[in-house]
Amino acid sequence: MAVTKIWTIKDSLQRVLDYAANPDKTEYDALAQTLHYAENDAKTKLNESAQLVTGIYCRADHAWEDMRAVQERFGKTDGVVALHAYQSFREGEVTPEQCHEIGVALARKVAGTDASVLLTGETGTGKDVFARAIHGGSSRSRENFVAVNCAAFTKELLESELFGHKAGAFTGAVKDKKGLLDEADGGTLFLDEIGEMAPELQAKLLRVLENGEYIRIGETRATKTDIRVIAATNRDLTREIAEGRFREDLFYRLSVFTIRLPSLADRPEDIEEYVRHFVGQFSQRMACRIVSIDPEYVRLMRRHAWRGNVRELRNVVERSMIMAEDGRLTAGDLPADFRGAEGGDADDPVSLGDMERRHIAKILKYTGGNKTEAARLLGIGIATLYRKIDEYGIGR
Repeated sequence: MAVTKIWTIKDSLQRVLDYAANPDKTEYDALAQTLHYAENDAKTKLNESAQLVTGIYCRADHAWEDMRAVQERFGKTDGVVALHAYQSFREGEVTPEQCHEIGVALARKVAGTDASVLLTGETGTGKDVFARAIHGGSSRSRENFVAVNCAAFTKELLESELFGHKAGAFTGAVKDKKGLLDEADGGTLFLDEIGEMAPELQAKLLRVLENGEYIRIGETRATKTDIRVIAATNRDLTREIAEGRFREDLFYRLSVFTIRLPSLADRPEDIEEYVRHFVGQFSQRMACRIVSIDPEYVRLMRRHAWRGNVRELRNVVERSMIMAEDGRLTAGDLPADFRGAEGGDADDPVSLGDMERRHIAKILKYTGGNKTEAARLLGIGIATLYRKIDEYGIGR
Protein backbone atom coordinates (compact mmCIF):
# COMPACT_ATOMS: atom_id res chain seq x y z
CA MET A 1 0.00 0.00 0.00
CA ALA A 2 2.85 2.39 0.83
CA VAL A 3 4.42 1.79 -2.61
CA THR A 4 1.07 2.43 -4.36
CA LYS A 5 0.68 5.76 -2.60
CA ILE A 6 4.19 6.80 -3.60
CA TRP A 7 3.49 6.03 -7.26
CA THR A 8 0.23 8.00 -7.04
CA ILE A 9 2.10 11.04 -5.69
CA LYS A 10 4.68 10.81 -8.50
CA ASP A 11 1.98 10.60 -11.18
CA SER A 12 0.15 13.58 -9.75
CA LEU A 13 3.34 15.60 -9.59
CA GLN A 14 4.20 14.73 -13.20
CA ARG A 15 0.78 15.83 -14.45
CA VAL A 16 0.96 19.13 -12.54
CA LEU A 17 4.40 19.90 -13.99
CA ASP A 18 3.32 18.98 -17.54
CA TYR A 19 0.51 21.52 -17.48
CA ALA A 20 2.27 24.23 -15.54
CA ALA A 21 3.39 27.20 -17.60
CA ASN A 22 6.82 27.54 -16.01
CA PRO A 23 7.65 24.30 -14.17
CA ASP A 24 10.71 24.30 -11.95
CA LYS A 25 12.62 21.29 -13.33
CA THR A 26 15.33 21.51 -10.69
CA GLU A 27 12.82 21.27 -7.90
CA TYR A 28 11.03 18.48 -9.76
CA ASP A 29 14.21 16.43 -10.13
CA ALA A 30 14.98 16.84 -6.45
CA LEU A 31 11.46 15.77 -5.46
CA ALA A 32 11.49 12.85 -7.90
CA GLN A 33 14.83 11.61 -6.50
CA THR A 34 13.53 11.88 -2.95
CA LEU A 35 10.42 9.93 -3.89
CA HIS A 36 12.56 7.31 -5.68
CA TYR A 37 14.62 6.73 -2.54
CA ALA A 38 11.44 6.57 -0.46
CA GLU A 39 9.99 4.02 -2.87
CA ASN A 40 13.08 1.75 -2.68
CA ASP A 41 13.18 2.04 1.10
CA ALA A 42 9.52 1.08 1.34
CA LYS A 43 10.02 -1.92 -0.96
CA THR A 44 12.99 -3.08 1.12
CA LYS A 45 11.02 -2.82 4.36
CA LEU A 46 8.08 -4.65 2.82
CA ASN A 47 10.37 -7.48 1.66
CA GLU A 48 11.97 -7.70 5.09
CA SER A 49 8.53 -7.81 6.70
CA ALA A 50 7.41 -10.55 4.30
CA GLN A 51 10.50 -12.63 5.10
CA LEU A 52 9.95 -12.10 8.83
CA VAL A 53 6.31 -13.19 8.56
CA THR A 54 7.35 -16.25 6.51
CA GLY A 55 9.92 -17.18 9.16
CA ILE A 56 7.34 -16.82 11.92
CA TYR A 57 4.92 -19.06 10.02
CA CYS A 58 7.68 -21.69 9.50
CA ARG A 59 8.64 -21.68 13.16
CA ALA A 60 5.00 -21.83 14.19
CA ASP A 61 4.47 -24.77 11.81
CA HIS A 62 7.46 -26.65 13.29
CA ALA A 63 6.23 -25.86 16.81
CA TRP A 64 2.77 -27.16 15.93
CA GLU A 65 4.18 -30.37 14.47
CA ASP A 66 6.29 -30.96 17.58
CA MET A 67 3.34 -30.12 19.78
CA ARG A 68 1.23 -32.71 17.94
CA ALA A 69 3.87 -35.34 18.74
CA VAL A 70 3.86 -34.35 22.41
CA GLN A 71 0.09 -34.33 22.35
CA GLU A 72 0.13 -37.95 21.21
CA ARG A 73 2.56 -38.80 24.03
CA PHE A 74 0.34 -37.32 26.75
CA GLY A 75 -2.89 -38.56 25.22
CA LYS A 76 -4.53 -35.14 25.55
CA THR A 77 -6.85 -33.43 23.11
CA ASP A 78 -6.87 -30.10 24.91
CA GLY A 79 -4.67 -27.65 23.01
CA VAL A 80 -3.64 -25.69 26.12
CA VAL A 81 -2.44 -28.83 27.91
CA ALA A 82 -0.55 -30.00 24.83
CA LEU A 83 1.07 -26.58 24.40
CA HIS A 84 2.14 -26.57 28.05
CA ALA A 85 3.66 -30.04 27.58
CA TYR A 86 5.52 -28.85 24.48
CA GLN A 87 6.89 -25.77 26.29
CA SER A 88 7.89 -27.86 29.31
CA PHE A 89 9.80 -30.22 27.02
CA ARG A 90 11.67 -27.32 25.40
CA GLU A 91 12.46 -25.73 28.78
CA GLY A 92 13.63 -29.00 30.38
CA GLU A 93 10.82 -29.14 32.93
CA VAL A 94 9.64 -32.66 32.13
CA THR A 95 11.13 -35.73 33.75
CA PRO A 96 13.90 -37.72 32.00
CA GLU A 97 11.45 -40.59 31.54
CA GLN A 98 8.96 -38.31 29.77
CA CYS A 99 11.83 -36.75 27.80
CA HIS A 100 12.81 -40.19 26.48
CA GLU A 101 9.24 -41.00 25.49
CA ILE A 102 8.88 -37.59 23.83
CA GLY A 103 12.13 -38.31 21.96
CA VAL A 104 10.64 -41.53 20.63
CA ALA A 105 7.46 -39.70 19.59
CA LEU A 106 9.46 -36.98 17.83
CA ALA A 107 11.61 -39.59 16.05
CA ARG A 108 8.48 -41.26 14.71
CA LYS A 109 7.15 -37.89 13.60
CA VAL A 110 10.27 -36.78 11.75
CA ALA A 111 10.88 -40.18 10.16
CA GLY A 112 8.26 -39.50 7.51
CA THR A 113 10.04 -36.34 6.32
CA ASP A 114 13.39 -35.62 4.67
CA ALA A 115 14.43 -33.08 7.32
CA SER A 116 17.95 -33.21 8.75
CA VAL A 117 18.01 -34.49 12.33
CA LEU A 118 20.48 -33.74 15.13
CA LEU A 119 20.60 -36.27 17.99
CA THR A 120 22.23 -35.07 21.20
CA GLY A 121 23.04 -36.79 24.49
CA GLU A 122 25.78 -38.59 26.38
CA THR A 123 27.88 -41.33 24.80
CA GLY A 124 26.06 -44.66 24.75
CA THR A 125 22.50 -43.32 25.00
CA GLY A 126 21.49 -45.07 21.78
CA LYS A 127 21.80 -42.28 19.23
CA ASP A 128 22.76 -44.79 16.53
CA VAL A 129 19.66 -46.86 17.34
CA PHE A 130 17.48 -43.77 16.98
CA ALA A 131 19.16 -42.91 13.67
CA ARG A 132 18.48 -46.39 12.27
CA ALA A 133 14.89 -46.24 13.50
CA ILE A 134 14.32 -42.89 11.78
CA HIS A 135 15.77 -44.28 8.56
CA GLY A 136 13.65 -47.43 8.87
CA GLY A 137 10.49 -45.37 9.23
CA SER A 138 11.24 -43.13 6.25
CA SER A 139 10.53 -43.40 2.53
CA ARG A 140 14.28 -44.09 2.10
CA SER A 141 14.19 -47.30 4.15
CA ARG A 142 14.80 -49.50 1.08
CA GLU A 143 18.01 -47.63 0.32
CA ASN A 144 21.35 -47.70 2.15
CA PHE A 145 21.86 -46.53 5.72
CA VAL A 146 25.53 -45.50 5.86
CA ALA A 147 27.07 -44.69 9.26
CA VAL A 148 30.46 -43.10 9.88
CA ASN A 149 32.10 -42.09 13.16
CA CYS A 150 33.78 -38.74 12.53
CA ALA A 151 36.02 -39.22 15.59
CA ALA A 152 37.54 -42.42 14.18
CA PHE A 153 39.39 -40.75 11.29
CA THR A 154 41.94 -38.03 10.75
CA LYS A 155 40.80 -35.04 8.69
CA GLU A 156 42.43 -36.37 5.51
CA LEU A 157 41.06 -39.90 5.90
CA LEU A 158 37.56 -38.68 6.74
CA GLU A 159 37.54 -36.44 3.67
CA SER A 160 38.52 -39.40 1.49
CA GLU A 161 35.93 -41.67 3.13
CA LEU A 162 33.09 -39.18 2.74
CA PHE A 163 33.79 -37.66 -0.68
CA GLY A 164 35.90 -40.32 -2.39
CA HIS A 165 38.91 -39.60 -4.59
CA LYS A 166 40.30 -39.95 -8.07
CA ALA A 167 43.32 -42.11 -8.87
CA GLY A 168 46.51 -40.10 -8.42
CA ALA A 169 44.84 -37.42 -6.30
CA PHE A 170 47.42 -38.03 -3.56
CA THR A 171 50.16 -40.48 -2.65
CA GLY A 172 48.65 -43.93 -2.28
CA ALA A 173 45.53 -43.20 -4.35
CA VAL A 174 46.19 -45.90 -6.94
CA LYS A 175 42.59 -46.16 -8.16
CA ASP A 176 39.29 -44.30 -8.07
CA LYS A 177 37.35 -44.69 -4.85
CA LYS A 178 33.66 -44.06 -4.26
CA GLY A 179 32.88 -42.05 -1.14
CA LEU A 180 30.22 -42.71 1.47
CA LEU A 181 28.13 -39.89 0.01
CA ASP A 182 27.94 -41.95 -3.16
CA GLU A 183 27.12 -45.12 -1.21
CA ALA A 184 24.33 -43.32 0.67
CA ASP A 185 22.78 -41.79 -2.47
CA GLY A 186 19.01 -42.16 -2.18
CA GLY A 187 19.31 -43.25 1.45
CA THR A 188 20.54 -41.88 4.78
CA LEU A 189 24.00 -40.79 5.92
CA PHE A 190 24.52 -40.96 9.69
CA LEU A 191 27.37 -38.78 10.94
CA ASP A 192 28.19 -39.84 14.49
CA GLU A 193 30.30 -37.51 16.66
CA ILE A 194 29.80 -34.63 14.21
CA GLY A 195 31.41 -32.29 16.73
CA GLU A 196 34.78 -33.92 15.98
CA MET A 197 34.71 -32.97 12.29
CA ALA A 198 37.42 -30.50 11.18
CA PRO A 199 36.18 -27.00 10.18
CA GLU A 200 37.47 -27.49 6.60
CA LEU A 201 35.25 -30.55 6.15
CA GLN A 202 32.33 -28.78 7.79
CA ALA A 203 32.37 -26.26 4.92
CA LYS A 204 32.26 -29.09 2.34
CA LEU A 205 29.44 -30.84 4.20
CA LEU A 206 27.49 -27.57 4.26
CA ARG A 207 27.62 -27.47 0.46
CA VAL A 208 26.15 -30.98 0.32
CA LEU A 209 23.27 -29.94 2.58
CA GLU A 210 22.59 -26.72 0.69
CA ASN A 211 23.09 -27.77 -2.93
CA GLY A 212 23.10 -31.58 -2.88
CA GLU A 213 26.49 -31.71 -4.56
CA TYR A 214 30.14 -32.31 -3.71
CA ILE A 215 33.53 -32.62 -5.43
CA ARG A 216 35.65 -35.75 -5.12
CA ILE A 217 39.29 -35.27 -4.18
CA GLY A 218 41.29 -34.74 -7.36
CA GLU A 219 38.29 -33.79 -9.51
CA THR A 220 36.93 -30.43 -10.61
CA ARG A 221 33.43 -31.49 -11.63
CA ALA A 222 30.68 -31.50 -9.01
CA THR A 223 28.78 -34.74 -8.33
CA LYS A 224 25.09 -34.69 -7.39
CA THR A 225 23.75 -36.71 -4.48
CA ASP A 226 20.35 -37.20 -2.88
CA ILE A 227 20.78 -38.05 0.77
CA ARG A 228 19.18 -37.45 4.12
CA VAL A 229 21.64 -36.51 6.87
CA ILE A 230 21.25 -37.51 10.51
CA ALA A 231 24.00 -36.26 12.83
CA ALA A 232 24.79 -37.06 16.46
CA THR A 233 27.02 -35.55 19.10
CA ASN A 234 27.71 -35.68 22.82
CA ARG A 235 29.13 -32.15 22.73
CA ASP A 236 27.44 -28.81 23.36
CA LEU A 237 27.58 -27.45 19.81
CA THR A 238 26.49 -23.96 20.87
CA ARG A 239 29.61 -23.78 23.03
CA GLU A 240 31.70 -25.18 20.19
CA ILE A 241 30.34 -22.41 17.96
CA ALA A 242 31.18 -19.74 20.53
CA GLU A 243 34.73 -21.08 20.77
CA GLY A 244 35.17 -21.17 16.99
CA ARG A 245 35.32 -24.96 16.56
CA PHE A 246 32.01 -25.49 14.81
CA ARG A 247 30.32 -23.56 11.99
CA GLU A 248 27.14 -21.82 13.00
CA ASP A 249 25.62 -22.10 9.52
CA LEU A 250 26.21 -25.87 9.50
CA PHE A 251 24.67 -26.17 12.96
CA TYR A 252 21.43 -24.55 11.76
CA ARG A 253 21.40 -26.79 8.69
CA LEU A 254 21.81 -29.93 10.79
CA SER A 255 19.47 -28.95 13.63
CA VAL A 256 16.30 -28.58 11.57
CA PHE A 257 14.92 -31.15 14.01
CA THR A 258 16.78 -31.82 17.29
CA ILE A 259 16.12 -34.74 19.65
CA ARG A 260 17.85 -34.89 23.03
CA LEU A 261 18.29 -38.36 24.55
CA PRO A 262 18.54 -38.61 28.35
CA SER A 263 21.14 -40.81 30.04
CA LEU A 264 20.28 -44.32 31.25
CA ALA A 265 20.93 -43.35 34.90
CA ASP A 266 18.05 -40.86 34.62
CA ARG A 267 15.52 -43.57 33.75
CA PRO A 268 16.26 -46.64 35.93
CA GLU A 269 12.76 -48.04 35.37
CA ASP A 270 13.81 -48.83 31.76
CA ILE A 271 16.78 -50.98 32.81
CA GLU A 272 14.88 -54.25 33.31
CA GLU A 273 13.33 -53.88 29.84
CA TYR A 274 16.79 -53.33 28.34
CA VAL A 275 18.12 -56.39 30.19
CA ARG A 276 15.37 -58.61 28.79
CA HIS A 277 15.93 -57.18 25.31
CA PHE A 278 19.65 -57.97 25.34
CA VAL A 279 19.06 -61.39 26.94
CA GLY A 280 16.82 -62.24 23.99
CA GLN A 281 19.39 -60.88 21.55
CA PHE A 282 22.34 -62.79 23.00
CA SER A 283 20.39 -66.01 23.63
CA GLN A 284 20.27 -66.69 19.88
CA ARG A 285 23.93 -65.87 19.29
CA MET A 286 25.33 -67.66 22.35
CA ALA A 287 22.93 -70.62 22.33
CA CYS A 288 22.30 -69.80 25.99
CA ARG A 289 18.71 -69.90 27.24
CA ILE A 290 17.94 -67.67 30.24
CA VAL A 291 14.68 -68.68 31.91
CA SER A 292 14.67 -66.29 34.88
CA ILE A 293 16.24 -63.07 36.17
CA ASP A 294 16.55 -62.62 39.94
CA PRO A 295 15.04 -59.43 41.44
CA GLU A 296 18.37 -58.78 43.21
CA TYR A 297 20.13 -58.79 39.83
CA VAL A 298 17.72 -56.09 38.57
CA ARG A 299 18.04 -54.09 41.82
CA LEU A 300 21.84 -53.92 41.52
CA MET A 301 21.58 -53.03 37.85
CA ARG A 302 19.25 -50.13 38.67
CA ARG A 303 21.60 -48.87 41.40
CA HIS A 304 24.60 -48.67 39.05
CA ALA A 305 25.77 -45.26 37.75
CA TRP A 306 25.92 -46.36 34.04
CA ARG A 307 28.49 -43.87 32.87
CA GLY A 308 28.65 -45.79 29.59
CA ASN A 309 24.84 -45.79 29.29
CA VAL A 310 23.15 -48.44 27.09
CA ARG A 311 26.44 -49.57 25.57
CA GLU A 312 27.82 -50.42 29.02
CA LEU A 313 24.60 -52.19 30.01
CA ARG A 314 24.77 -54.32 26.87
CA ASN A 315 28.29 -55.50 27.74
CA VAL A 316 27.33 -56.25 31.35
CA VAL A 317 24.38 -58.40 30.23
CA GLU A 318 26.61 -60.28 27.79
CA ARG A 319 29.18 -60.99 30.53
CA SER A 320 26.44 -61.99 32.96
CA MET A 321 25.06 -64.55 30.52
CA ILE A 322 28.51 -66.08 30.14
CA MET A 323 28.75 -66.44 33.92
CA ALA A 324 25.15 -67.65 34.42
CA GLU A 325 24.40 -71.18 35.63
CA ASP A 326 21.24 -73.19 35.05
CA GLY A 327 19.67 -70.55 32.81
CA ARG A 328 19.34 -68.02 35.62
CA LEU A 329 20.80 -64.52 35.99
CA THR A 330 21.73 -63.76 39.60
CA ALA A 331 23.59 -61.01 41.44
CA GLY A 332 26.63 -63.28 41.53
CA ASP A 333 26.87 -63.07 37.73
CA LEU A 334 27.52 -59.33 37.89
CA PRO A 335 31.03 -57.80 38.02
CA ALA A 336 32.37 -57.32 41.54
CA ASP A 337 32.06 -53.51 41.47
CA PHE A 338 28.27 -53.81 41.13
CA ARG A 339 28.04 -55.42 44.57
CA GLY A 340 30.51 -53.12 46.35
CA ALA A 341 30.49 -53.75 50.07
CA GLU A 342 27.84 -56.43 49.54
CA GLY A 343 30.38 -58.55 47.71
CA GLY A 344 32.22 -59.80 50.78
CA ASP A 345 35.76 -59.33 52.12
CA ALA A 346 39.05 -61.17 52.11
CA ASP A 347 37.92 -63.47 54.98
CA ASP A 348 34.94 -64.78 53.02
CA PRO A 349 35.26 -68.23 51.44
CA VAL A 350 34.84 -66.41 48.11
CA SER A 351 36.67 -63.08 48.27
CA LEU A 352 36.43 -60.37 45.63
CA GLY A 353 39.84 -61.41 44.33
CA ASP A 354 38.76 -65.02 43.96
CA MET A 355 35.53 -63.95 42.25
CA GLU A 356 37.50 -61.83 39.79
CA ARG A 357 39.87 -64.72 39.06
CA ARG A 358 36.99 -67.09 38.37
CA HIS A 359 35.22 -64.45 36.31
CA ILE A 360 38.26 -63.88 34.08
CA ALA A 361 38.86 -67.61 33.74
CA LYS A 362 35.28 -68.19 32.63
CA ILE A 363 35.42 -65.37 30.09
CA LEU A 364 38.67 -66.78 28.66
CA LYS A 365 37.05 -70.19 28.39
CA TYR A 366 34.07 -68.68 26.59
CA THR A 367 36.29 -66.88 24.07
CA GLY A 368 38.39 -69.99 23.48
CA GLY A 369 41.50 -68.25 24.85
CA ASN A 370 41.08 -65.15 22.63
CA LYS A 371 42.50 -62.52 24.96
CA THR A 372 41.53 -59.57 22.77
CA GLU A 373 37.86 -60.61 22.80
CA ALA A 374 38.07 -61.44 26.50
CA ALA A 375 39.43 -57.96 27.28
CA ARG A 376 36.56 -56.43 25.32
CA LEU A 377 33.95 -58.41 27.22
CA LEU A 378 35.60 -57.61 30.54
CA GLY A 379 35.80 -53.92 29.67
CA ILE A 380 39.54 -53.67 30.38
CA GLY A 381 42.66 -53.09 28.31
CA ILE A 382 44.63 -56.04 26.91
CA ALA A 383 47.67 -55.11 29.04
CA THR A 384 45.50 -55.15 32.19
CA LEU A 385 44.16 -58.58 31.25
CA TYR A 386 47.68 -60.01 30.82
CA ARG A 387 48.65 -58.55 34.21
CA LYS A 388 45.65 -60.13 35.94
CA ILE A 389 46.24 -63.48 34.22
CA ASP A 390 49.80 -63.44 35.60
CA GLU A 391 48.66 -62.18 39.02
CA TYR A 392 46.01 -64.90 39.48
CA GLY A 393 48.01 -67.64 37.78
CA ILE A 394 45.17 -68.37 35.36
CA GLY A 395 45.93 -71.21 32.96
CA ARG A 396 48.91 -72.59 34.91
